[in-house]
Formats: sequence, C-alpha cells, structure tokens
Amino acid sequence: MKRIAIAAAAMAVVMMAAQAMAVSAGKTVEWPTSMGKVTFKGDDHAGKGLKCNECHTKIFKMKKGSTQMKMADINAGKYCGECHNGKKAFKPAGNCAKCHKK
Repeated sequence: MKRIAIAAAAMAVVMMAAQAMAVSAGKTVEWPTSMGKVTFKGDDHAGKGLKCNECHTKIFKMKKGSTQMKMADINAGKYCGECHNGKKAFKPAGNCAKCHKK
C-alpha cells in the first residue's frame, strides 16, 4: 500500500513538472526563422480555452529543441497545422505575417 502511495506521488510530481515546461498563459517562446522570429504566446492559446496537454505531448514533445518544424510540415497538417488548418484556426499559407515578425 505504501509503495502505491509513493508511486502515485512520484507520478504527480512528474506530471506537474511536465506541465511547468509547457508555455502557459503569460509566457512566450520564440523561434528564429529566415522569415523573422515566430513567437508562441501562451495567452493567445489559453484565451481560446486550450489546455497545455491538448498539444503536449500529443503533437509536440516536451524537450526543448526536439521538434524541428518546417512550413511544409505545418501546411501538411502537422505541428501547428493540426489546428491552424483554416477550420479550427487561421491557415498559415498566405498569412505569413501573423506568425513571422521581422
């Protein structure tokens, strides 16, 4: 019984640490690109009612630098393109300035 309680507590700590690494409301993360930096704003997504675990780890890995996104992938419906598909959220093709800032 004691082992189960310890295992449950350890799992809770791991889950909280994983959520702490996601970009939550009030936080941002930036990627430099050849077209200008892309800034992901936690506020924009949380304001739409999205939770961190909707994308992490289903779409994005939790380790910084582990996801190498390319526009072709996003336009093909991978990574950001899973939601930014023109149905759930704006489609990136033709809307470059919405994400890429000089």
